[in-house]
Amino acid sequence: MNKIMMILAIAVCFGLIGIVSAVEPTVCCEKTKNNLYCQNVAASECAAGSAQAPTACDSTSFCRLGTCYDGKEGICTDNTPKLACNVAGGVWNESAPPQCNAGCCVLGDQAAFVSLVRCKRLSSLYGLQTNFKKNIASEEQCILSVQNQDRGACVYDLEFTRTCKFTTREECGAGVNGSSVKGQFFKNLLCSAPTLGTNCGQSTKTTCAPGKDEVYFLDTCGNPANIYDSSKANNPEYWTNVKTKSESCNPGSPNSNSVSCGNCNYLSGSYCRQSKKNTGLSYVCADLNCASTSKGPRKHGESWCISSDKGTINQGSNSVGSRFTKHLCINGEEIVEQCDDFRQQECIEDSIQTSTGPFLQAACKVNRWQDCITQTEKQDCQNIDIRDCIWKPGIAFGNSTDGACVPRNSPGLKFWEGSDALNVCSQANAVCQVTYEKGVFGGKTCKSGCECLAETWQRQRSEVCTALGDCGPKVNWVGDKGFKEGFKITR
Repeated sequence: MNKIMMILAIAVCFGLIGIVSAVEPTVCCEKTKNNLYCQNVAASECAAGSAQAPTACDSTSFCRLGTCYDGKEGICTDNTPKLACNVAGGVWNESAPPQCNAGCCVLGDQAAFVSLVRCKRLSSLYGLQTNFKKNIASEEQCILSVQNQDRGACVYDLEFTRTCKFTTREECGAGVNGSSVKGQFFKNLLCSAPTLGTNCGQSTKTTCAPGKDEVYFLDTCGNPANIYDSSKANNPEYWTNVKTKSESCNPGSPNSNSVSCGNCNYLSGSYCRQSKKNTGLSYVCADLNCASTSKGPRKHGESWCISSDKGTINQGSNSVGSRFTKHLCINGEEIVEQCDDFRQQECIEDSIQTSTGPFLQAACKVNRWQDCITQTEKQDCQNIDIRDCIWKPGIAFGNSTDGACVPRNSPGLKFWEGSDALNVCSQANAVCQVTYEKGVFGGKTCKSGCECLAETWQRQRSEVCTALGDCGPKVNWVGDKGFKEGFKITR
C-alpha cells in the first residue's frame, strides 16, 4: 500500500514540473502581425518595427484616439488611432475638425445627416445638385425635413366645396397657397382620386411641370397628374395613384415628338416643350438631338473637334491660318466654340460608351509645342504628360541620329512682323558635310555624307521645317500655295 502511494506521488510531482512555464508579458502594440492597430497582446505578436509599451493602450501616446477625416469621401471616424488613420490616407486630429460638422444633406426624396464634403460626394454619385442645410442640427430633424417634402393630395374645404391641391406635406399643414386654410394630406394620391371625393377630375389637358423633364396630365383643378399617356387618359387607376417615371409609358425611350407618350428623357435628348406642330397636343417631348451637323447626326450634349486645316492634323503638317474649333449639339442646334488662334490650342476628342452607343466629348487644350525640337530621345519626345510632340524616325537632327522631335500640331506664327517667326523657323537649318575623293585620271567619288545628296534628305529637312510652325513650303487654310518655296539648299 505504501509503495503504491509513493509511486503515485512521484508521478504527480513529475507531472507538475512538466507543465510549469514562463508567462509572456502583455504590451500595447501599435500594430500586430495580423495588421490590427493598438491591441493589448503578447510582445511576440507585435509586427516588426512597431512601437510597443508595457501598459494599456489607453495610456500610451502613440495609441491616443482621435478623429480620422477622409477628405475624398467626406467621412469622419471617431475613436481612431493616429497610425490607422494615416495608413488609410486620412487626416488625424485629437478632436473633430470643422470639416466634420454635420448637417442635413437632401438627396431627392431622401436625406442623410453628414458633413458638407460627404454631401457633395453623395450628390455627385446620384447625379444631383448639392442641397446641404447646415442649420439642421440633428438626424431626426433632417429626416423630418424630407418627410415634409412628401408630395400628394392636400384636401381642404373652400367656399363650401371640397377641393384639392397637389403639393407637399409641409405646405398642406402650414396653409394652402400661403393662407390660413390647412388641409388633410394624402401621400402619393392624386387630387383626381375618386376616393377623396373632391371636385377635381380627369381632363385631356397637359403641361410642363417646373423642374421636370416630362409632359404631365392636368386635372380639372389645374393640378399636375401623372405623365401623359394617351392610352390611359380614361383609366381611373391612372388618375388615382402617383406613378413613377419607370412605371409610365416607354421608360427606356426619349419619346421624341410622340403624340401618345410624354415620358421625356433629357439625358436621351428630349424635354417637355410647347408643340410647334399641328398635332392637337399643347406639349410634347421635343427632340434636343441634332439631326444634321458638321459630323452627321449628333446627340444632345455631344461635342466634337473640327479643323479648318487643309493639311494633316496631329502629324506636324498644319496649314497656315488654320485653327481648331469645338462643336456642340445643344437643344437641337450646332454651336461652335473657337479654340485659341495661331493653334496655341488644339482640340482633343474622345468617346464614352453608353447604353445608346458612343457619346463624343471634346475640349480645347493648350498646345505644348515649345520644347519639342530640343528633345533627342523618342521616349522624352512622346511624353504626353509634358509636351505635345511626335517623333519622326530616321532623320538625323541636332544631337540625335535616330530621329527628330517636332510639334504634333505646328503653331501659327506672325511671319509678317518681327523676327520671332524667323528665329523659330531657323531652328530647322542644317549643315551636312560631304567629302569627295578625286580620281587619278579626273572625276570624283563621294566618300562620306553622301546621303545629303539624295532627295530623301531634302524631303526630311523640309518636313522638319514645316513642322516647326508656319515655315517652309506650305499652303494656307483655303488650299493656296505660298509665293516662295519656303526653303533653299545651297552647296
